[in-house]
Amino acid sequence: MPLLTRRQTILAAIATSLAGRAAFAQPAPAKVRIALDWTPNTNHIGIYVAKAKGFYTAAGLDVEILPFTDTSAGTLVSNGVADFGISSEIEALTQRAGGGDVKMVYGVVQTETARLIFKGGRDDIKSPRDLDGKTYGGFGGTWESALVSAMIRNDGGKGDVKTVTLGTSAYEALDNGSIDFTLEIYTWEGIAAELENRKISRFHYSDYGIPDEQTTVIVSSDAYLSASREHARAFIQATRQGYVYSIDHPDEACDLLISGSNGALMNTELVKASQKALIEGHFLRSEAGVIGTLDPAKADAIGGFLVENGILVDANGVVLKEKPDFSTYYTNELLG
Repeated sequence: MPLLTRRQTILAAIATSLAGRAAFAQPAPAKVRIALDWTPNTNHIGIYVAKAKGFYTAAGLDVEILPFTDTSAGTLVSNGVADFGISSEIEALTQRAGGGDVKMVYGVVQTETARLIFKGGRDDIKSPRDLDGKTYGGFGGTWESALVSAMIRNDGGKGDVKTVTLGTSAYEALDNGSIDFTLEIYTWEGIAAELENRKISRFHYSDYGIPDEQTTVIVSSDAYLSASREHARAFIQATRQGYVYSIDHPDEACDLLISGSNGALMNTELVKASQKALIEGHFLRSEAGVIGTLDPAKADAIGGFLVENGILVDANGVVLKEKPDFSTYYTNELLG
């Protein structure tokens, strides 16, 4: 074999060996699990976008989206079944106060998305005080009773209502008169009702003395954050990138959410109308341009409301009489 050819062969072999070693040295992506709070919807859009666009992969993560179950996402996180979960600010505050290892790490929305609703066109309901003595269709949450009663009292009423637990669609119950009012998530259920041409009237909680809250949040646990801080940081920053992309490219983001839902989402019109409402209503991005940040003042205010109304209990079931340090219930550190 000629000297030049032999040298080329040796160099090629060395290069191949080095390439193989480099490939072998690449770390495997870190497995991260996030549990949903419901079937896929636009509250989850940034997660699906980050997965589909490769933001998680670029961050060195292999993200598994755990489907909704009867066990709350916060409970799954607290028990180590999931690393992150979609939750509500109310649920996160309640679970942590009760001893759960749950900490808020990302604000999906920047302001309240829920509304108190009743059938449109009712002349007997002009404001919350007119709800005294009427029938509320509820979902079994302790926070609901405090919310409804406070809204009525803050409007000059007594706060006395009849409560039934809904066993059917809230909108059907309003239509057939079995209830007088209920609650909805406007940016999903409310948009669906509008597309169905239902006549619905709404009261905003904050217009009647209820502290504003970040309705939907992402939670993790102190245990996971302590053991996997950098993976947690990578996940939250890639997730934020997904939500930013969904705001800047809503149609594409909606298509990615639908395709990633494995058939759970079939109503393209609803998905796109919901995303439009989330963007135009400054839920995903505040008017000041804030995305993902948890607001300390809002956490303290809604937490205080829960304490004042006897909703927060400790791990022994004892009602909290004083506000805990709510700054330990969340962190924005992963965003930076």
